[in-house]
Amino acid sequence: MKTPTALDLPQLDPLPDATQKYFDICTDKLGMVPNVLQAHAFSIDKLNAFTGLYNELMLADSGLTKLEREMIAVVVSSINRCFYCLTAHGAAVRELSGNPILGEQLVMNYRTAELDARQRAMLDFTALLTSASYTVEEAHRQSLRDVGFSDRDIWDIINVAAFFNMTNRVASGTAMVPNDEYHRSNR
Repeated sequence: MKTPTALDLPQLDPLPDATQKYFDICTDKLGMVPNVLQAHAFSIDKLNAFTGLYNELMLADSGLTKLEREMIAVVVSSINRCFYCLTAHGAAVRELSGNPILGEQLVMNYRTAELDARQRAMLDFTALLTSASYTVEEAHRQSLRDVGFSDRDIWDIINVAAFFNMTNRVASGTAMVPNDEYHRSNR
């Protein structure tokens, strides 16, 4: 296994039973334990906080589809040039959409992708929030309402974008490397 980050963090050996079970589920479902989880495993409290927030934002019930949430992750990561998240979440977009071209377009420049009005508005808002959050005004939120997003959906868009802005900085700051499996998946 590649070292998940450039930081030499102490690893727990053995992992607590609940953590090992979670990692085993990852291996069964994904064929790997994502390096981001392994990197956080030096502190079970930090790992649990990270996975709890990730699971709530990306997997819990929402007016946003899983694909839409992954699209947000990729657009944020593209703007921030986060190698780890672009690789991992680009693979998720390819898988969920069944469209490898869409995944690559979002990685390079979401504006080149054939998107419906809802997706375009969501990603335009995401890009603004990522690159100039201080400029967001009511008119920007209204543009999301105009294409069918509820205020709860807008809350989710904002929180997913904010989460990936944070994780991009952690991944970039630690030189976190994506698992090799992501590069090959769903192409």
